[in-house]
Amino acid sequence: MLLVERGKAPLKGYWSLPGGALETGERLEDGIRREVREETGLVVRPVRVFTIFERIMRDGRGKAEYHYVLVDYLCQVTGGSLKAASDVSRAEWVPRTALSQYKITEGTRPVIEQAFRER
Repeated sequence: MLLVERGKAPLKGYWSLPGGALETGERLEDGIRREVREETGLVVRPVRVFTIFERIMRDGRGKAEYHYVLVDYLCQVTGGSLKAASDVSRAEWVPRTALSQYKITEGTRPVIEQAFRER
């Protein structure tokens, strides 16, 4: 599984799937290609939507501070070279057996496990 270590807040130091915010007017699949390229140096072709889920992060008082709607795609690598870039500090291909060694963002581990089961 391709994982990136977040280099900026929120979630600095946590590992997650590559991705980020869409730019105004940007189509979802174009945003996926751009974000993966910016964060990892890889060129990908989105194959299909894998799952959609929400992540709401609350501050110390319980007030919603961040609210993400995450659309995870299965992608095929078509070019580029793996290297950390943009707002990530590391990018790695991680085998299923090594996942427990990574501090993975909340909600991401079940998505990764589901992907490994369905491949």
